[in-house]
Amino acid sequence: MRSNAVSSNGALAVPLPGSSDTIVALGTTPGRAAIAIVRISGDRAIEAARRYIDPWPSRAREIRLCVVHNEAMTLDQALITFYSAPESFTGEDMVEIFTHGGHAVPTSVIAALISSGVREAFPGEFTRRAVLNGKIDIVQAEAVGDLIDARSSAMQQAALYQLDGGLSSRIASVREIVLQLESLIAYDVDFPEEDDGPVSEAQVLKATEALLSSLDLLLATIPIGQIVREGAVVVIAGEPNVGKSSLFNALLGEQRAIVTEISGTTRDAIEVLIDAGHWPVRLIDTAGLRHSTDVVEKLGIEASERHISHAHLIIACGDSEESLRKVVSIVSSLSPAPVVRVATKGDLWSPRMSDDLEFKSSMIDVTVSAQTGEGLGLLREKLNEILDGKYGQITPETPILIRSRHIQAIQSARDEILEFKYAWTASSLPATVAAVHLRVAAVALEGLIGAVSTDDVLDRVFSSFCVGK
Repeated sequence: MRSNAVSSNGALAVPLPGSSDTIVALGTTPGRAAIAIVRISGDRAIEAARRYIDPWPSRAREIRLCVVHNEAMTLDQALITFYSAPESFTGEDMVEIFTHGGHAVPTSVIAALISSGVREAFPGEFTRRAVLNGKIDIVQAEAVGDLIDARSSAMQQAALYQLDGGLSSRIASVREIVLQLESLIAYDVDFPEEDDGPVSEAQVLKATEALLSSLDLLLATIPIGQIVREGAVVVIAGEPNVGKSSLFNALLGEQRAIVTEISGTTRDAIEVLIDAGHWPVRLIDTAGLRHSTDVVEKLGIEASERHISHAHLIIACGDSEESLRKVVSIVSSLSPAPVVRVATKGDLWSPRMSDDLEFKSSMIDVTVSAQTGEGLGLLREKLNEILDGKYGQITPETPILIRSRHIQAIQSARDEILEFKYAWTASSLPATVAAVHLRVAAVALEGLIGAVSTDDVLDRVFSSFCVGK
């Protein structure tokens, strides 16, 4: 590997100590499984692997059935493929050995490679080398980690789009406009007497407004990004014994909350992340809302009220007209969040209540039965419909700011461009001084996509990565 690497935007990046070593790691979760993948990367990857592989593939990217052995014995019958630099994920020579799973087989293969001078990889070192060799930028590297950690389809799709370069290309295009504006100011300062005359204030302002608009569009995705990463907080609220916990279990598909006929069974909030369709949902089952003298139950009710006050959406449950009206009134006083009015125990409603069309149209959004499954699909659709209406639909074409590092950098760039606008329009500073704000904005954007001169950003990015990735 090169001692110094160039990132995808041409800036010099600082390599990790030991980055010239050839590294090896298990690329799959250790344990009982059909297949384990041993990955090797570095200048000596092919040389080291060939020592223990027979026969060797005749060309790169060809998958070959082989025998893996050490100096004394056969270790496994496996599949082997190799990639020649720079046509690999890391940009280096790279080998992947697909062994049988378990602990003993892949461990023995790795041990053989280490005995020949190959080093065990640090967490995230394969992806880090891909960044340092210009194969991907830092935003894409972070997307690799997000994809591994994804617990919902929304997070999966957002990470895949960022891995494909969606957010990176948007940031790069904004950075390019900043550089063009910076060069425009420099031209005006260096060549004020050219035939074209001084750069018009309107031209500079138009470019500045376009920059602010582009950055505002990205910053507007912060609420969506937070929900995609952490889940929309959806609280199930209602009086005791109206079927909240039964509904919670039915939506979850397993028995997590205790369900009894005794009022006040749920004393504390129970939370779980579910994939409800378009959106990941942090579904919270809460203690029944009522006046209580029991000290423990009172604490549970206070916790319920806190969760309701921070909810993105509330499922108000009632098994009668009276209980439904009461809970809607309570939650509406505690939170401005949208409320879905759910008639629980739909299989037990009296004929009079079921046929009362006026009541149903004015008070009930969905009727459900945890016992029969009636209305559960309709309730999920209703949740997605409300979240879509409030936050906008998640589409693969929309770059979303998910990480705090991205938000801070974009906000910093916007602040600097706004300061430039104020200085330029008020003529309060010389053009050369005002343009410093543009330079700082460009540096903030460059730091996002990989123009780094220290290890600090890279260390933060890869600190949570697993070994072998």
